[in-house]
Amino acid sequence: MLVLTRKRKESVLIGDDIEINILEIEGDRVKLGIRAPKDRTILRGELVAETVAINMESANTSVEDLKKLKSYLAVKK
Repeated sequence: MLVLTRKRKESVLIGDDIEINILEIEGDRVKLGIRAPKDRTILRGELVAETVAINMESANTSVEDLKKLKSYLAVKK
């Protein structure tokens, strides 16, 4: 992992097409601006981790739980 120290209005370049700007620093919070090509996906790490955890939990659903859900949905029609 590369660790850099930056001040407000300074930036970091990643390759030729990604620039990360430090916009604002307030206490322990940093506001970043990211300039990148539209075909690049930019996601917050904690949301990716949460999605992975939810998907893992869903993958562990039992057949019995699915039968209960099917029964519940049939009653709602």
